[in-house]
Amino acid sequence: MNTFELLAQGLVAALQWQNLIYALIGVTLGTAVGVLPGIGPALTVALLLPVTYKLDPAGSLIMFAGIYYGGMYGGSTTSILLNTPGESASIVTALEGNKMARKGRGGPALATAAIGSFVAGLIATLGLAFIAPFVVKFALSFGPADYFALMVLAFVTVSAAFGDSALRGLTALFIGLGLGLIGIDLQTGQTRLAFGVMDLLDGIEVTTLAVALFAIGETLKTSSDREQVAAQVMAVKGSVWMTVEDWKRSWASWLRGTFIGFPIGAMPAGGADVASFLSYSAEKSFAKNPEEFGHGAIEGVAGPEAANNASAAGTLVPLLTLGLPTTATAAIMLAGFQQFGLQPGPLLFANNASLVWALIASLLVANFMLLVLNLPLIGLWVKLLTIPKPWLYAGILVFATLGTLGANGAMSMGIGPVRISFELVLLLAFGILGYLLRRFGYPIAPVVVGLILGPMAEQQLRRALAISQGELGILVSSPISITLYIVAIIAVGLPFIMRMRGKGQVLGQLATDED
Repeated sequence: MNTFELLAQGLVAALQWQNLIYALIGVTLGTAVGVLPGIGPALTVALLLPVTYKLDPAGSLIMFAGIYYGGMYGGSTTSILLNTPGESASIVTALEGNKMARKGRGGPALATAAIGSFVAGLIATLGLAFIAPFVVKFALSFGPADYFALMVLAFVTVSAAFGDSALRGLTALFIGLGLGLIGIDLQTGQTRLAFGVMDLLDGIEVTTLAVALFAIGETLKTSSDREQVAAQVMAVKGSVWMTVEDWKRSWASWLRGTFIGFPIGAMPAGGADVASFLSYSAEKSFAKNPEEFGHGAIEGVAGPEAANNASAAGTLVPLLTLGLPTTATAAIMLAGFQQFGLQPGPLLFANNASLVWALIASLLVANFMLLVLNLPLIGLWVKLLTIPKPWLYAGILVFATLGTLGANGAMSMGIGPVRISFELVLLLAFGILGYLLRRFGYPIAPVVVGLILGPMAEQQLRRALAISQGELGILVSSPISITLYIVAIIAVGLPFIMRMRGKGQVLGQLATDED
Protein backbone atom coordinates (compact mmCIF):
# COMPACT_ATOMS: atom_id res chain seq x y z
CA MET A 1 0.00 0.00 0.00
CA ASN A 2 1.50 3.35 -1.05
CA THR A 3 1.71 6.55 0.94
CA PHE A 4 -1.30 8.15 -0.76
CA GLU A 5 -3.55 5.24 0.20
CA LEU A 6 -2.24 5.15 3.77
CA LEU A 7 -2.70 8.91 4.13
CA ALA A 8 -6.23 8.66 2.70
CA GLN A 9 -7.11 5.96 5.23
CA GLY A 10 -5.63 8.08 8.00
CA LEU A 11 -7.68 11.06 6.83
CA VAL A 12 -10.87 9.00 7.01
CA ALA A 13 -10.03 8.10 10.62
CA ALA A 14 -9.01 11.68 11.48
CA LEU A 15 -12.36 12.99 10.19
CA GLN A 16 -14.36 10.84 12.58
CA TRP A 17 -16.33 13.10 14.90
CA GLN A 18 -14.57 12.01 18.10
CA ASN A 19 -11.13 12.59 16.60
CA LEU A 20 -12.24 15.97 15.26
CA ILE A 21 -13.26 16.93 18.81
CA TYR A 22 -9.88 15.81 20.18
CA ALA A 23 -8.12 17.82 17.47
CA LEU A 24 -10.24 20.91 18.18
CA ILE A 25 -9.54 20.67 21.91
CA GLY A 26 -5.85 20.27 21.20
CA VAL A 27 -5.46 23.23 18.84
CA THR A 28 -7.59 25.47 21.07
CA LEU A 29 -5.57 24.61 24.17
CA GLY A 30 -2.34 24.88 22.21
CA THR A 31 -3.18 28.34 20.91
CA ALA A 32 -4.21 29.47 24.40
CA VAL A 33 -1.02 28.23 26.06
CA GLY A 34 1.06 29.61 23.19
CA VAL A 35 -0.43 33.04 23.82
CA LEU A 36 0.24 32.95 27.58
CA PRO A 37 3.87 33.86 28.33
CA GLY A 38 5.72 31.15 30.25
CA ILE A 39 3.16 28.44 29.48
CA GLY A 40 4.41 26.21 26.68
CA PRO A 41 3.04 23.17 24.85
CA ALA A 42 5.37 20.86 26.81
CA LEU A 43 3.84 21.95 30.11
CA THR A 44 0.30 21.55 28.75
CA VAL A 45 0.90 18.06 27.35
CA ALA A 46 2.52 17.08 30.66
CA LEU A 47 -0.55 18.31 32.55
CA LEU A 48 -2.86 16.28 30.32
CA LEU A 49 -0.88 13.03 30.56
CA PRO A 50 -2.59 11.82 33.76
CA VAL A 51 -5.98 13.13 32.64
CA THR A 52 -5.89 11.13 29.40
CA TYR A 53 -4.61 7.97 31.10
CA LYS A 54 -7.80 5.99 30.37
CA LEU A 55 -8.91 7.75 27.20
CA ASP A 56 -8.61 6.55 23.62
CA PRO A 57 -4.90 6.43 22.65
CA ALA A 58 -5.44 7.74 19.11
CA GLY A 59 -7.62 10.64 20.26
CA SER A 60 -5.24 11.58 23.08
CA LEU A 61 -2.19 11.59 20.79
CA ILE A 62 -4.09 13.64 18.20
CA MET A 63 -4.89 16.13 20.95
CA PHE A 64 -1.24 16.26 22.04
CA ALA A 65 -0.11 16.93 18.45
CA GLY A 66 -2.76 19.65 18.15
CA ILE A 67 -1.41 21.29 21.29
CA TYR A 68 2.09 21.21 19.80
CA TYR A 69 0.97 22.85 16.54
CA GLY A 70 -1.31 25.31 18.34
CA GLY A 71 1.46 26.37 20.69
CA MET A 72 3.62 27.34 17.73
CA TYR A 73 0.72 29.38 16.29
CA GLY A 74 -0.15 31.11 19.55
CA GLY A 75 3.41 32.11 20.39
CA SER A 76 3.39 34.69 17.61
CA THR A 77 0.53 36.62 19.27
CA THR A 78 2.50 37.13 22.47
CA SER A 79 5.66 38.07 20.58
CA ILE A 80 3.94 40.61 18.33
CA LEU A 81 1.57 42.26 20.79
CA LEU A 82 3.48 41.86 24.06
CA ASN A 83 7.09 41.76 22.84
CA THR A 84 7.53 38.77 25.18
CA PRO A 85 8.59 35.56 23.39
CA GLY A 86 7.09 32.57 25.16
CA GLU A 87 9.84 30.35 23.75
CA SER A 88 13.23 30.92 22.13
CA ALA A 89 11.72 30.14 18.71
CA SER A 90 9.63 33.35 18.94
CA ILE A 91 12.49 35.77 19.65
CA VAL A 92 12.82 36.83 16.01
CA THR A 93 9.06 37.23 15.64
CA ALA A 94 9.12 39.62 18.59
CA LEU A 95 11.97 41.59 17.03
CA GLU A 96 10.11 42.47 13.82
CA GLY A 97 6.47 41.81 14.74
CA ASN A 98 6.37 44.12 17.75
CA LYS A 99 7.91 46.92 15.66
CA MET A 100 5.07 46.42 13.16
CA ALA A 101 2.53 46.54 16.00
CA ARG A 102 4.01 49.80 17.28
CA LYS A 103 3.51 51.26 13.80
CA GLY A 104 -0.16 50.24 13.85
CA ARG A 105 0.40 47.17 11.64
CA GLY A 106 -0.14 44.51 14.29
CA GLY A 107 -3.01 43.04 12.26
CA PRO A 108 -0.97 42.26 9.11
CA ALA A 109 1.86 40.94 11.34
CA LEU A 110 -0.54 38.49 13.01
CA ALA A 111 -2.06 37.59 9.64
CA THR A 112 1.25 36.80 7.93
CA ALA A 113 2.28 34.75 10.99
CA ALA A 114 -0.97 32.75 10.92
CA ILE A 115 -1.05 32.17 7.17
CA GLY A 116 2.67 31.38 7.07
CA SER A 117 2.19 28.87 9.86
CA PHE A 118 -0.66 27.29 7.91
CA VAL A 119 1.34 27.03 4.68
CA ALA A 120 4.40 25.67 6.47
CA GLY A 121 2.40 23.22 8.56
CA LEU A 122 0.59 21.90 5.49
CA ILE A 123 3.72 21.37 3.38
CA ALA A 124 5.75 19.99 6.29
CA THR A 125 3.03 17.52 7.28
CA LEU A 126 2.97 16.18 3.73
CA GLY A 127 6.76 15.95 3.93
CA LEU A 128 6.41 13.95 7.15
CA ALA A 129 3.96 11.57 5.46
CA PHE A 130 6.25 10.85 2.51
CA ILE A 131 9.62 10.78 4.30
CA ALA A 132 8.63 8.70 7.34
CA PRO A 133 8.13 5.39 5.45
CA PHE A 134 11.67 5.58 4.03
CA VAL A 135 13.16 6.21 7.48
CA VAL A 136 11.14 3.26 8.84
CA LYS A 137 12.47 0.90 6.14
CA PHE A 138 16.00 1.93 7.05
CA ALA A 139 15.39 1.55 10.80
CA LEU A 140 13.99 -1.97 10.41
CA SER A 141 17.53 -3.17 9.62
CA PHE A 142 18.79 -2.09 13.06
CA GLY A 143 20.26 -4.71 15.42
CA PRO A 144 20.66 -4.37 19.23
CA ALA A 145 24.02 -2.60 18.88
CA ASP A 146 22.53 -0.16 16.35
CA TYR A 147 19.62 0.58 18.64
CA PHE A 148 22.03 1.24 21.50
CA ALA A 149 23.96 3.66 19.26
CA LEU A 150 20.64 5.34 18.43
CA MET A 151 19.92 5.74 22.16
CA VAL A 152 23.37 7.26 22.66
CA LEU A 153 22.55 9.68 19.85
CA ALA A 154 19.27 10.53 21.59
CA PHE A 155 21.07 11.15 24.89
CA VAL A 156 23.68 13.38 23.28
CA THR A 157 21.03 15.22 21.26
CA VAL A 158 18.86 16.18 24.21
CA SER A 159 21.90 17.09 26.28
CA ALA A 160 23.48 19.32 23.62
CA ALA A 161 20.37 20.78 22.00
CA PHE A 162 18.45 21.82 25.15
CA GLY A 163 19.84 24.74 27.09
CA ASP A 164 23.02 26.71 26.51
CA SER A 165 25.43 24.29 28.21
CA ALA A 166 26.10 20.73 27.08
CA LEU A 167 27.57 19.94 30.53
CA ARG A 168 24.38 20.99 32.28
CA GLY A 169 22.37 19.01 29.74
CA LEU A 170 24.45 15.90 30.47
CA THR A 171 24.01 16.43 34.21
CA ALA A 172 20.23 16.59 33.80
CA LEU A 173 20.37 13.50 31.57
CA PHE A 174 22.24 11.47 34.19
CA ILE A 175 19.64 12.43 36.80
CA GLY A 176 17.02 10.87 34.50
CA LEU A 177 19.17 7.80 33.85
CA GLY A 178 19.59 7.33 37.60
CA LEU A 179 15.84 7.54 38.13
CA GLY A 180 15.38 4.97 35.33
CA LEU A 181 17.38 2.41 37.34
CA ILE A 182 14.89 2.44 40.22
CA GLY A 183 12.74 -0.68 40.50
CA ILE A 184 13.07 -4.35 39.63
CA ASP A 185 15.62 -5.40 37.01
CA LEU A 186 13.51 -7.27 34.46
CA GLN A 187 16.35 -9.60 33.45
CA THR A 188 17.65 -10.63 36.88
CA GLY A 189 14.66 -9.90 39.10
CA GLN A 190 16.88 -7.98 41.52
CA THR A 191 15.65 -4.81 43.23
CA ARG A 192 17.64 -1.66 42.46
CA LEU A 193 17.66 1.64 44.35
CA ALA A 194 14.28 1.04 46.00
CA PHE A 195 15.72 1.39 49.53
CA GLY A 196 13.10 -0.95 50.92
CA VAL A 197 10.17 1.18 49.69
CA MET A 198 7.62 -1.20 48.19
CA ASP A 199 6.03 1.57 46.13
CA LEU A 200 9.27 1.99 44.17
CA LEU A 201 9.45 -1.61 42.96
CA ASP A 202 7.58 -0.70 39.75
CA GLY A 203 9.88 2.24 39.13
CA ILE A 204 9.11 5.94 38.70
CA GLU A 205 5.97 6.83 36.73
CA VAL A 206 6.90 8.91 33.71
CA THR A 207 3.66 10.91 33.97
CA THR A 208 4.38 11.86 37.58
CA LEU A 209 7.91 13.00 36.73
CA ALA A 210 6.80 14.97 33.66
CA VAL A 211 3.96 16.76 35.46
CA ALA A 212 6.19 17.55 38.44
CA LEU A 213 9.15 18.88 36.45
CA PHE A 214 7.17 20.91 33.91
CA ALA A 215 4.08 22.04 35.85
CA ILE A 216 5.03 22.09 39.54
CA GLY A 217 8.59 23.24 38.86
CA GLU A 218 7.43 26.06 36.57
CA THR A 219 4.83 27.16 39.13
CA LEU A 220 7.41 27.31 41.92
CA LYS A 221 9.86 29.16 39.67
CA THR A 222 7.25 31.75 38.69
CA SER A 223 6.10 32.20 42.28
CA SER A 224 9.65 32.89 43.44
CA ASP A 225 10.33 35.51 40.75
CA ARG A 226 9.74 38.92 42.32
CA GLU A 227 10.87 40.86 39.28
CA GLN A 228 7.91 39.96 37.08
CA VAL A 229 6.20 43.07 35.83
CA ALA A 230 3.10 43.35 33.71
CA ALA A 231 4.00 44.21 30.14
CA GLN A 232 1.84 46.46 28.03
CA VAL A 233 -0.17 44.71 25.33
CA MET A 234 -0.18 46.51 22.01
CA ALA A 235 -3.66 47.08 20.64
CA VAL A 236 -4.52 45.65 17.22
CA LYS A 237 -5.38 48.70 15.17
CA GLY A 238 -7.09 48.64 11.84
CA SER A 239 -7.77 45.58 9.75
CA VAL A 240 -6.08 42.24 10.36
CA TRP A 241 -6.06 41.54 6.64
CA MET A 242 -2.92 41.82 4.57
CA THR A 243 -2.58 44.19 1.63
CA VAL A 244 -1.59 43.05 -1.84
CA GLU A 245 1.92 44.37 -1.16
CA ASP A 246 2.08 42.33 2.07
CA TRP A 247 1.16 39.18 0.15
CA LYS A 248 3.83 39.85 -2.45
CA ARG A 249 6.47 40.28 0.23
CA SER A 250 5.36 37.29 2.31
CA TRP A 251 4.69 34.33 0.02
CA ALA A 252 8.33 33.62 -0.86
CA SER A 253 9.31 34.01 2.81
CA TRP A 254 6.70 31.41 3.81
CA LEU A 255 8.16 28.91 1.35
CA ARG A 256 11.78 29.63 2.30
CA GLY A 257 10.93 29.32 5.98
CA THR A 258 9.20 25.99 5.35
CA PHE A 259 12.12 24.47 3.50
CA ILE A 260 14.57 25.73 6.14
CA GLY A 261 12.50 24.65 9.14
CA PHE A 262 11.41 21.15 8.15
CA PRO A 263 14.83 19.53 7.64
CA ILE A 264 16.29 21.30 10.66
CA GLY A 265 13.41 20.07 12.82
CA ALA A 266 14.00 16.54 11.56
CA MET A 267 17.72 16.69 12.39
CA PRO A 268 18.78 15.15 15.72
CA ALA A 269 20.52 18.42 16.58
CA GLY A 270 17.82 20.69 15.15
CA GLY A 271 15.01 22.62 16.76
CA ALA A 272 12.56 25.44 16.12
CA ASP A 273 14.82 28.09 17.64
CA VAL A 274 17.70 27.21 15.30
CA ALA A 275 15.32 27.17 12.33
CA SER A 276 13.81 30.57 13.14
CA PHE A 277 17.22 32.24 13.57
CA LEU A 278 18.51 30.83 10.27
CA SER A 279 15.28 31.81 8.50
CA TYR A 280 15.63 35.38 9.74
CA SER A 281 19.19 35.46 8.44
CA ALA A 282 18.04 34.12 5.07
CA GLU A 283 15.22 36.65 4.77
CA LYS A 284 17.59 39.52 5.43
CA SER A 285 19.91 38.19 2.72
CA PHE A 286 17.09 37.89 0.15
CA ALA A 287 15.33 41.14 1.07
CA LYS A 288 15.12 43.93 -1.50
CA ASN A 289 15.12 46.47 1.33
CA PRO A 290 17.36 45.00 4.08
CA GLU A 291 17.45 48.37 5.86
CA GLU A 292 13.85 47.75 6.99
CA PHE A 293 14.96 44.82 9.17
CA GLY A 294 14.88 45.79 12.81
CA HIS A 295 12.18 48.39 12.04
CA GLY A 296 9.25 46.11 11.26
CA ALA A 297 9.97 44.14 8.07
CA ILE A 298 7.09 41.78 7.35
CA GLU A 299 9.51 39.20 5.87
CA GLY A 300 11.13 38.98 9.32
CA VAL A 301 7.81 37.73 10.69
CA ALA A 302 6.67 35.57 7.77
CA GLY A 303 9.86 33.52 7.34
CA PRO A 304 10.69 32.66 10.97
CA GLU A 305 7.05 31.84 11.80
CA ALA A 306 6.87 29.46 8.84
CA ALA A 307 10.21 27.97 9.87
CA ASN A 308 9.25 27.19 13.46
CA ASN A 309 5.95 25.60 12.42
CA ALA A 310 7.63 23.50 9.74
CA SER A 311 10.18 22.50 12.36
CA ALA A 312 7.35 21.21 14.58
CA ALA A 313 6.32 18.77 11.83
CA GLY A 314 9.95 17.90 11.17
CA THR A 315 10.38 17.01 14.84
CA LEU A 316 7.79 14.26 14.43
CA VAL A 317 9.94 12.46 11.83
CA PRO A 318 12.61 11.19 14.27
CA LEU A 319 10.03 10.86 17.06
CA LEU A 320 7.64 8.57 15.16
CA THR A 321 10.17 6.63 13.10
CA LEU A 322 13.05 6.24 15.56
CA GLY A 323 11.60 7.14 18.95
CA LEU A 324 14.07 10.04 19.06
CA PRO A 325 12.78 13.27 20.73
CA THR A 326 14.49 16.50 19.68
CA THR A 327 12.35 19.01 21.63
CA ALA A 328 10.89 19.20 25.12
CA THR A 329 7.36 18.72 23.76
CA ALA A 330 8.49 15.70 21.74
CA ALA A 331 9.96 14.21 24.92
CA ILE A 332 6.61 14.58 26.69
CA MET A 333 4.79 13.13 23.66
CA LEU A 334 7.16 10.16 23.87
CA ALA A 335 5.97 9.72 27.47
CA GLY A 336 2.40 9.91 26.15
CA PHE A 337 3.03 7.06 23.71
CA GLN A 338 4.52 4.92 26.47
CA GLN A 339 1.58 5.72 28.72
CA PHE A 340 -0.58 3.78 26.28
CA GLY A 341 1.92 0.94 25.90
CA LEU A 342 3.21 2.21 22.53
CA GLN A 343 6.86 2.64 21.62
CA PRO A 344 7.62 5.07 18.74
CA GLY A 345 9.93 3.54 16.19
CA PRO A 346 9.80 1.39 13.06
CA LEU A 347 7.65 -1.26 14.72
CA LEU A 348 5.03 1.37 15.51
CA PHE A 349 4.35 1.73 11.78
CA ALA A 350 4.11 -2.05 11.43
CA ASN A 351 2.00 -2.82 14.50
CA ASN A 352 -0.10 0.36 14.83
CA ALA A 353 -0.22 1.69 11.28
CA SER A 354 -3.81 2.91 11.54
CA LEU A 355 -3.01 5.00 14.62
CA VAL A 356 0.14 6.53 13.11
CA TRP A 357 -1.51 7.54 9.85
CA ALA A 358 -4.57 8.90 11.66
CA LEU A 359 -2.18 11.02 13.73
CA ILE A 360 -0.34 12.30 10.65
CA ALA A 361 -3.59 13.02 8.79
CA SER A 362 -5.01 14.81 11.84
CA LEU A 363 -2.19 17.34 11.55
CA LEU A 364 -3.60 18.41 8.18
CA VAL A 365 -7.01 18.87 9.81
CA ALA A 366 -5.46 20.74 12.74
CA ASN A 367 -3.82 23.22 10.36
CA PHE A 368 -7.17 24.20 8.86
CA MET A 369 -8.68 24.50 12.34
CA LEU A 370 -5.84 26.73 13.49
CA LEU A 371 -6.20 29.08 10.52
CA VAL A 372 -9.90 29.49 11.30
CA LEU A 373 -9.28 29.97 15.02
CA ASN A 374 -6.39 32.41 14.89
CA LEU A 375 -7.53 35.28 12.69
CA PRO A 376 -11.23 35.76 13.64
CA LEU A 377 -10.65 35.13 17.36
CA ILE A 378 -7.57 37.29 17.83
CA GLY A 379 -9.47 39.50 20.30
CA LEU A 380 -10.19 36.50 22.51
CA TRP A 381 -6.55 35.40 22.56
CA VAL A 382 -5.44 38.91 23.50
CA LYS A 383 -7.81 38.88 26.48
CA LEU A 384 -6.05 35.78 27.81
CA LEU A 385 -3.01 37.98 28.43
CA THR A 386 -4.95 39.80 31.16
CA ILE A 387 -5.34 36.69 33.36
CA PRO A 388 -3.52 37.36 36.67
CA LYS A 389 -0.54 35.06 36.98
CA PRO A 390 -1.34 34.02 40.58
CA TRP A 391 -4.70 32.67 39.38
CA LEU A 392 -3.18 31.02 36.36
CA TYR A 393 -0.41 29.17 38.18
CA ALA A 394 -2.63 28.28 41.14
CA GLY A 395 -4.98 26.59 38.68
CA ILE A 396 -2.06 24.73 37.09
CA LEU A 397 -0.93 23.53 40.53
CA VAL A 398 -4.39 22.24 41.46
CA PHE A 399 -4.92 20.63 38.06
CA ALA A 400 -1.52 18.90 38.17
CA THR A 401 -2.13 17.52 41.67
CA LEU A 402 -5.64 16.24 41.00
CA GLY A 403 -4.62 14.73 37.66
CA THR A 404 -1.71 12.83 39.18
CA LEU A 405 -3.80 11.58 42.11
CA GLY A 406 -6.53 10.45 39.73
CA ALA A 407 -4.13 8.46 37.58
CA ASN A 408 -1.69 7.09 40.16
CA GLY A 409 -3.10 7.90 43.59
CA ALA A 410 -3.81 4.41 44.95
CA MET A 411 -0.50 3.93 46.80
CA SER A 412 -0.17 5.56 50.21
CA MET A 413 2.31 5.88 53.04
CA GLY A 414 2.32 7.26 56.58
CA ILE A 415 2.13 6.44 60.26
CA GLY A 416 -1.08 5.30 61.92
CA PRO A 417 -4.18 7.16 60.71
CA VAL A 418 -2.13 9.79 58.91
CA ARG A 419 -1.83 8.59 55.33
CA ILE A 420 -0.73 10.39 52.20
CA SER A 421 -0.43 9.28 48.59
CA PHE A 422 3.13 8.21 47.85
CA GLU A 423 2.66 9.52 44.31
CA LEU A 424 1.87 12.94 45.80
CA VAL A 425 5.12 12.81 47.78
CA LEU A 426 7.01 12.04 44.56
CA LEU A 427 5.14 14.83 42.76
CA LEU A 428 6.25 17.36 45.35
CA ALA A 429 9.84 16.05 45.48
CA PHE A 430 10.23 16.11 41.70
CA GLY A 431 8.51 19.52 41.58
CA ILE A 432 11.19 20.90 43.90
CA LEU A 433 13.81 19.22 41.68
CA GLY A 434 12.27 20.95 38.66
CA TYR A 435 12.41 24.30 40.45
CA LEU A 436 16.08 23.81 41.37
CA LEU A 437 16.98 22.80 37.81
CA ARG A 438 15.32 25.94 36.46
CA ARG A 439 16.81 28.08 39.19
CA PHE A 440 20.36 27.10 38.22
CA GLY A 441 19.84 26.96 34.45
CA TYR A 442 19.62 23.19 33.87
CA PRO A 443 17.32 21.91 31.10
CA ILE A 444 14.29 19.82 32.08
CA ALA A 445 13.69 17.62 29.03
CA PRO A 446 16.88 15.49 29.40
CA VAL A 447 15.64 14.25 32.78
CA VAL A 448 12.42 12.91 31.22
CA VAL A 449 14.28 11.45 28.22
CA GLY A 450 16.75 9.72 30.55
CA LEU A 451 13.92 8.08 32.50
CA ILE A 452 12.14 6.92 29.34
CA LEU A 453 15.05 5.81 27.15
CA GLY A 454 17.51 4.74 29.86
CA PRO A 455 15.94 1.32 30.51
CA MET A 456 15.59 0.76 26.76
CA ALA A 457 19.27 1.59 26.17
CA GLU A 458 20.27 -0.78 28.97
CA GLN A 459 18.18 -3.57 27.47
CA GLN A 460 19.66 -3.14 23.98
CA LEU A 461 23.20 -2.98 25.42
CA ARG A 462 22.68 -6.22 27.31
CA ARG A 463 21.27 -7.94 24.23
CA ALA A 464 24.22 -6.84 22.10
CA LEU A 465 26.76 -8.01 24.69
CA ALA A 466 24.90 -11.31 25.13
CA ILE A 467 25.12 -11.94 21.37
CA SER A 468 28.86 -11.17 21.33
CA GLN A 469 29.50 -13.00 24.63
CA GLY A 470 30.76 -9.83 26.26
CA GLU A 471 32.89 -8.54 23.38
CA LEU A 472 32.60 -4.72 23.35
CA GLY A 473 33.65 -4.52 19.71
CA ILE A 474 30.11 -5.42 18.64
CA LEU A 475 29.02 -1.90 19.61
CA VAL A 476 31.04 -0.44 16.70
CA SER A 477 30.91 -3.40 14.33
CA SER A 478 28.32 -2.11 11.83
CA PRO A 479 28.31 0.93 9.53
CA ILE A 480 24.98 2.02 11.03
CA SER A 481 26.27 2.20 14.60
CA ILE A 482 29.50 3.93 13.52
CA THR A 483 27.48 6.52 11.57
CA LEU A 484 25.19 7.15 14.54
CA TYR A 485 28.17 7.69 16.84
CA ILE A 486 29.66 10.16 14.35
CA VAL A 487 26.35 12.02 14.19
CA ALA A 488 26.29 12.05 18.01
CA ILE A 489 29.72 13.69 18.07
CA ILE A 490 28.59 16.29 15.53
CA ALA A 491 25.41 16.88 17.56
CA VAL A 492 27.50 18.08 20.49
CA GLY A 493 29.00 21.02 18.62
CA LEU A 494 26.50 21.78 15.85
CA PRO A 495 23.66 23.32 17.93
CA PHE A 496 26.10 25.63 19.70
CA ILE A 497 27.65 26.80 16.42
CA MET A 498 24.29 27.29 14.70
CA ARG A 499 22.79 29.14 17.66
CA MET A 500 25.78 31.43 17.98
CA ARG A 501 25.71 32.18 14.27
CA GLY A 502 22.00 32.95 14.18
CA LYS A 503 21.86 34.79 17.50
CA GLY A 504 24.97 36.74 16.64
CA GLN A 505 23.29 38.10 13.54
CA VAL A 506 20.12 38.93 15.49
CA LEU A 507 22.10 40.65 18.25
CA GLY A 508 24.09 42.50 15.63
CA GLN A 509 20.83 43.72 14.17
CA LEU A 510 19.69 44.86 17.63
CA ALA A 511 22.97 46.73 18.19
CA THR A 512 22.58 48.45 14.82
CA ASP A 513 19.04 49.51 15.74
CA GLU A 514 20.23 51.02 19.04
CA ASP A 515 22.94 52.98 17.25
